[in-house]
Amino acid sequence: MHNHQIPASPSHQVRLQHGCVTTTPPGLYTIRIKGRLGATALSAFPTMVAEVEGSDTVLNGSLTDPSALFGVLAQIEALGLELLEVRRVA
Repeated sequence: MHNHQIPASPSHQVRLQHGCVTTTPPGLYTIRIKGRLGATALSAFPTMVAEVEGSDTVLNGSLTDPSALFGVLAQIEALGLELLEVRRVA
């Protein structure tokens, strides 16, 4: 049986500042995927830089907002890849 819990950063923050709604600014993300992705699979993530760490592929890149992050995660799912970790690093 697999543990399907995915470590993730705190949720997107929305706050009221001076009477206006502000959101969390763009962030740098690290996304770890099980296995070594080939060129075809990596082409699905043109805004991310890929590195191989051990037997995993790590995608690094700046994502402008939560919808951009969810788009990358949806693409991972659509390709049938196993997501191991999502982390906001800056």
